[in-house]
Amino acid sequence: MRFIKMHGLGNDYVYVDGAAETIDDPAELARRISDRHTGVGADGLIVIHPSRVADVRMEMYNADGSRGRMCGNGIRCVAKYAVERGLAKGPDVRVETDSGVKMCECRIEHGRVQSVRVDMGRPSLAPADLPTTIRADRVVDYPLELRGVTYETTCVSMGNPHAVVFTEQLHRVDLVGVGPLFEHAPEFPQRINVHFVRVDSRTHVTIRTWERGSGVTRACGTGACAVCVAGVVTGRTGRCVAAELPGGELVLEWAADDDHVYMTGPAVEVFTGDWPE
Repeated sequence: MRFIKMHGLGNDYVYVDGAAETIDDPAELARRISDRHTGVGADGLIVIHPSRVADVRMEMYNADGSRGRMCGNGIRCVAKYAVERGLAKGPDVRVETDSGVKMCECRIEHGRVQSVRVDMGRPSLAPADLPTTIRADRVVDYPLELRGVTYETTCVSMGNPHAVVFTEQLHRVDLVGVGPLFEHAPEFPQRINVHFVRVDSRTHVTIRTWERGSGVTRACGTGACAVCVAGVVTGRTGRCVAAELPGGELVLEWAADDDHVYMTGPAVEVFTGDWPE
């Protein structure tokens, strides 16, 4: 099976052309191929299919085999793949996801996609869209208690669920310890991604991420969008911010005119290969 390894800010996935390859059990393949010791090594698997409503369709699986509805860093790489492999003319690429069709605007230099601006759609603060059992109109700076520690938590859906915790002591966060507590908290029956955020200014934030099904990752595109929204609704940031993640920087804007969140960042091809199984 032919595959391509790509990443957005170090949030890496294995990509497979679903029109050319037959995958009997993509969840099991995701678990095996994502293993960083015995597989290719990745945060998950993305299969690129033909689409009846867009240029291409992305089917995403986390490293543990669980199905993901959307991936902000992954969709930029899907757009890059579509343009460079002739599946879309570009610079605009429409990508069908489990969270709807997303428009991607590619910046192309010498025939190669360097970065992609993605219309991530409208965020939702409705608890039912996460979902969460927390009873509130919106979960904004909600005092969530986990093992005796209270975290002021803001929840945002970007097609997938995110919890955002602002802290001035970002360097002290035990992400490996607290990440699973959020992911598997009973308040989030379908699990959740969690992001710890330091606000550096009204236009700059620093983020560390635990993703459900993948653990600590170097970047999360939908999570960065959720952080942008959370910063606005809590009054901590403006509508346009640069987000510094371990893998690099994303630019986010929650536009006032159409209520959509726009994300801009790089897409990088690492290598191609053949999976022998």
